[in-house]
Amino acid sequence: MKLSVITDEIADDLPTALQVAREFDLDAVELRTLWGVNIALADEEILRRAKALLREYGLGVCSLATPVFKTDLFGATERGLMHAAQEADLAAQLPLLQHCLEVAAFFDAPLVRIFAFWRAGALTPEREAQIQNWLERALPYAERADILLGLENEHSCQVGTGAELAQLLSRVRSPYLVGVWDPGNAFVLGESAQAGFAAAQPYVRHIHIKDGVRQPNGTVQWVVVGQGEVGYAEHFAQIARSGYRGYLSLETHARVEGLTQAAVSRQCLQAMHQLIQASSGGN
Repeated sequence: MKLSVITDEIADDLPTALQVAREFDLDAVELRTLWGVNIALADEEILRRAKALLREYGLGVCSLATPVFKTDLFGATERGLMHAAQEADLAAQLPLLQHCLEVAAFFDAPLVRIFAFWRAGALTPEREAQIQNWLERALPYAERADILLGLENEHSCQVGTGAELAQLLSRVRSPYLVGVWDPGNAFVLGESAQAGFAAAQPYVRHIHIKDGVRQPNGTVQWVVVGQGEVGYAEHFAQIARSGYRGYLSLETHARVEGLTQAAVSRQCLQAMHQLIQASSGGN
């Protein structure tokens, strides 16, 4: 297992984020926004500036965290976070994917993260079939680019748990469609990290890490990794036993009064390092 981080979770300023990444000897980072501009909207000047900085810091890009398929298909009344992106309609999704794949190729990123539309109730067989249709329409773009599509379980989207992720990916058998596992998102929907990963593990090629505690009103407050209720000591041991060798990419989310996001992210990365070492017996 290797550590990574979504850079804008450390700071909007890319050099600040990359400095923290180097402090922890990361070899690659995940890109979502650059100087407050979503990766799907960044112009050539921003992309070239980012690439030059990555080269300067000796860092690769393990994934692009794009907003592809974060749009309405089932009459959803609520929306999740867009991270400086603008929600595009259905007709714009495949052109958006094509552009994001081109950006991924520019950064030599092997994976583009995608979603499964805004959540509007249960994942019924009818909804599965509609999502499957869109994923199958997306796959030729990935195949031509030779870049993986990573479907994330996102609590605000129709595929939100590990069980739902496995259920959907079992229908679309392609080497270019893989799973992005996020135990924090599953926690929001009441699924345990252990159960969700057990279901999704055959498909997982990338993992996001954030921790949280459930409030009395049922909402989740994000906290420093290891200080919440996801149970990362046991979960990292489970991931290690599975033979997973990909990235654990920090998606900090936590806010700590009096600390910058860089400082909070440092706490999370340090905790992740210690928990991973403990899970593997210090090896």
